[in-house]
Amino acid sequence: MAERRSYLAALGIANALGAGSDTVRKGLLAGDSSGMRLEEGWLAGRGARVGRVTAALPGLPAGNERFDCRNNRLLLLAFEQIRDAFERALGRFGPRRIGVVLGTSTSGVAEAEDAIAALAREGALPARFHVAQQEIGTPGPWLARLLGLAGPAFTISTACTSSAKALASAGRLLRADLCDAVIAGGVDTLCKLTVNGFTALEATTPELTNPLSRNRRGINLGEAAALMLVTREPQAYELLGWGESSDAHHISAPDPGGRGAEAAMRSALEHAGLAPRDVDYVNLHATATPKNDEMESHALSRVFPQGVACSGTKPLTGHTLGAAGATEAAFCLLALEGDGRLPPHVWDGEADPALAALRVARAGERFARASGRACLSNSFAFGGSNACLVLGDAR
Repeated sequence: MAERRSYLAALGIANALGAGSDTVRKGLLAGDSSGMRLEEGWLAGRGARVGRVTAALPGLPAGNERFDCRNNRLLLLAFEQIRDAFERALGRFGPRRIGVVLGTSTSGVAEAEDAIAALAREGALPARFHVAQQEIGTPGPWLARLLGLAGPAFTISTACTSSAKALASAGRLLRADLCDAVIAGGVDTLCKLTVNGFTALEATTPELTNPLSRNRRGINLGEAAALMLVTREPQAYELLGWGESSDAHHISAPDPGGRGAEAAMRSALEHAGLAPRDVDYVNLHATATPKNDEMESHALSRVFPQGVACSGTKPLTGHTLGAAGATEAAFCLLALEGDGRLPPHVWDGEADPALAALRVARAGERFARASGRACLSNSFAFGGSNACLVLGDAR
């Protein structure tokens, strides 16, 4: 039997650019960083620049109070955008043949922060708090139960590769004939734990993040949700391949040589049946931390010695951690669905001579061809976890 394909039937998305494909695409292609705002209250005595979702979030249906947290509400906002496509798939395949695979790194940690603060003040946890709100594994199984699904349902938490791995897992479930459709993606929400944690690692900056620049100082954090309905039924766009590796170089620093990152990129291209020359655009991980950008630039230059249009889009959304992989894969899909423009690289234009020279996408730059296009999306995480996805026009 021929290998099952992984087609992309629908997208739900929300981040600092807005909510919904049309709104997010408009801001993405315009390089709009206005949603990245300096806010008080995250760090003691100073502001933090963060990318917040400002759209109104839906409430959870009655009976779901123990799961009520901002993370699950944001997840539901993204799901409502793909509900029609999901209902069609449910009617076609039935609840046992639809899976849910999500990535997150925070789940409802923000609610736990508030609950612990209340405990310290008042001597008791709030009645509305339940540990299920903060459990990392909650989002995938909760959404499956909410939708009445009986297929595989789980959550992946591998820091910044979580939702890229969720999409790869969806592809594997289809290949293994365990599902006919999978809701896959990721969701992460802002909380003091991550803002303070990354600041303690000297990885954040109050300035707008500045990837690939010699003036880069670190990341801004953000929150986001991105869900795709991945299906075996042919669509215009496809998850063509994926590649994963683990270099385990250091708990938080990447391997300076980028060997694991390079292996993941090459594996994704091999799985997609593509050569580097077949790739039209790369969405970089591009955290704007000194070590990550240096590693990624050299790894990319080895995989694409002929050069390829690329950009880092975190100045528009912040680094959305467990949601970053799916969010940035979604940016590739939005570009493919759009008018041919590529997501521009937003920075100060001052290249770092210590980095390999990359061909960053300029505002208004377009795909060089109208069909047979392919995009690579990179995600690299703590612990040496690497995951790369290839999306493109259906073959």
